[in-house]
Amino acid sequence: MNRHYTLYAWHLSYFAGKLRAYFIYKKVPFKEIPVSYYMLTGPVQRNTGARVMPTITTPEGRWMQDTRHIIDALEPVFPEPSIFPATPRRRIAAELIEAWGDEWWIPIAMHTRWTYGENYALFERDAGDALAPWAPQFLKNYLVARVARLLRSYTPRVGIIPSQYAMMEEWSRHMLDLLDAHFAAVPYLLGNHPTIADFGLQSTMYGHLGRDPWPKREWIDPRPHLRDWIDRMASLDHDAVRTRYGEPTPDAPDDVIPPTLEPVLRIICREFLPMVQGILDETRRAMAVHSDKREPLSRLLGPVSFPMGEHTFTRHAIPFTLWKIQGLLDAFRAMPEKDRNTARSWLRGLGGEGFLDLDIPRLERVAMQVRLKG
Repeated sequence: MNRHYTLYAWHLSYFAGKLRAYFIYKKVPFKEIPVSYYMLTGPVQRNTGARVMPTITTPEGRWMQDTRHIIDALEPVFPEPSIFPATPRRRIAAELIEAWGDEWWIPIAMHTRWTYGENYALFERDAGDALAPWAPQFLKNYLVARVARLLRSYTPRVGIIPSQYAMMEEWSRHMLDLLDAHFAAVPYLLGNHPTIADFGLQSTMYGHLGRDPWPKREWIDPRPHLRDWIDRMASLDHDAVRTRYGEPTPDAPDDVIPPTLEPVLRIICREFLPMVQGILDETRRAMAVHSDKREPLSRLLGPVSFPMGEHTFTRHAIPFTLWKIQGLLDAFRAMPEKDRNTARSWLRGLGGEGFLDLDIPRLERVAMQVRLKG
């Protein structure tokens, strides 16, 4: 029997960087195969229900999608070192940052890739070689252009419109400064070893901001501590991390959050919580008129507005985000009462207690959509 996992992905992919970093860190035996047009429209679609990457197959032949679903399935198989903190503040911080990294940054990543034309040459080369490695260049370019048109068609729906470009870039520069200052003091988000938080943030930082020519040059390379963190996440396994930074920072008894992370967490609470609440409101409206409760909701719903820095950002709601926050709430509710009180008090101090009070209907994932769990 094949003893390796197979990762079907591109280096260009938003979520592939997250899962590849996890595989490397946990020393999961894997081989990576760039997703071809045949694979994406054939076996991937047929076995998962969605033409998306990353997709994996397990040594037993099981097909899996969604990075968090995959990580949750693999943690019991590769339990050491755990990427989930054992104490309440750190666990909730890790879950919150992972969801924020996965969901909030999507417009930023898509904006930098598709607004700045100099990125297209890398996309054309990498995507063409992956989609049709056997094809002549003109056919590769044709296939890539079709994919690019499809991806660009999504950009207005996630808020990438000219009137919001300056807002996104102002916000990004400020946030990247905060992250660079944090990584100057601490090698990973919560200490000297990565947690699920780091893997979530790697989603956008590796494949888009850290690799596409424009954001790499303008945003990432001038921030050397952030650049080094991206590269650590993409290359170091847990033995290498331990050799470089020592044994994992103990969770107990202090449950310490690095102080340099507090400005980031406060912004997450101020901005991401209203975004999630807006998505919840849109999802409830959609459910009220959804005739077949067992059918998945649309991937994109109506527009929501929420703070971004000193401005207001508008994009369409993605109910899949609620499935991610549902996981955070599950982790919170599974804690002993004393730990729940600790986590709630800590979040209250950051302005984020409302995350714990979100009344999200129980959802289940169906490929890259969600439906009510019946």
